[in-house]
Amino acid sequence: MTDTNNWNSQVIEAFRANEGKVDRMPPLILLTTTGAKSGQPRTAPVMYLPDGDRLLIFASKAGAPTNPDWYHNLLAHPEVTVEVGSETYDATATEIHGEERDRLFTRQVEVAPQFGEYQKNTPRKIPVIALERSKA
Repeated sequence: MTDTNNWNSQVIEAFRANEGKVDRMPPLILLTTTGAKSGQPRTAPVMYLPDGDRLLIFASKAGAPTNPDWYHNLLAHPEVTVEVGSETYDATATEIHGEERDRLFTRQVEVAPQFGEYQKNTPRKIPVIALERSKA
């Protein structure tokens, strides 16, 4: 198990034990995707930004040159599970492009300035994803 996987496991455990609150962490969701290659469920803690009835997530990977694994997974399988606070629900992930993407990314930078640094540190345009609750 890598250090990142160990850190993620600790955050996931703390999130679930404390109804979505993790000490010294910004607001997080747990995003469960289906592995693009493995077909297995994969859960990752991800910062989010509320946007009306949907949640926005940002595939920053802290400014790394490649997108996070969860991004590749949701492109292959856009049906995901979201845990926010003590609630769990199914959602559909949709990538946002163009002017709307730029506007929403700017909002995220206003709330969490490190995302501006992440964008400066990578040549890729950080993807913005909307998570919309699935209709029951």
